[in-house]
Amino acid sequence: MRIIIFANGELPNLDNAHALIKPSDFIICADGGTRHALTLGLIPNLIIGDMDSLPLNFQLSNFNGEVILYPKDKNETDLELAINHAITLNPNEILIMGALGGRIDHTLANISLLTHYRLLTYDLRLNDGLEEIFLCKDQVQIKGRSGDIVSLIPWQGNVEGVTTQNLKWKLNNETLYFDKTRGISNEMISDIATISITKGLLLIVHQIK
Repeated sequence: MRIIIFANGELPNLDNAHALIKPSDFIICADGGTRHALTLGLIPNLIIGDMDSLPLNFQLSNFNGEVILYPKDKNETDLELAINHAITLNPNEILIMGALGGRIDHTLANISLLTHYRLLTYDLRLNDGLEEIFLCKDQVQIKGRSGDIVSLIPWQGNVEGVTTQNLKWKLNNETLYFDKTRGISNEMISDIATISITKGLLLIVHQIK
């Protein structure tokens, strides 16, 4: 089971975003993320949040799916609530769309959500159709095209034992430092690249062609 969560950020390339959707996906909208689902011609299975940013042309009273309403005064963003609910459904994969762009505080908070200990066992990725962002905790594959730009960003501290395959500038059991930019703008030389680490959390930013 794969869950798609639509957040209320930006989707700069609707064609690329639509190509990511599969008919079998379970669609969750975090409040204002409903606008993206509707624009893409999708009917959400679930809408969750405080409902303060729903599209003006959308009437919740006419919606036949599930609605989980939270008060506006709460400690979590609507996206965090959506993720928390998604993991109760025991998915194999969670793809979050519309979580980037717009307010920088929301973008940074959305990226930080990837690091929550409850989520580290899930295949959880942010994707806006132009960039894919996810964490490497031990080993990951990046599927794309030769020439794609890939940045490796140490997250929450230094990352040790970084080894890459099929990236132009190779790393072999090396350390990427939290306060250095060495991992920025590497390049895929094949359609699949592999990255492994021995310690730390590595944020992967894959620019999609």
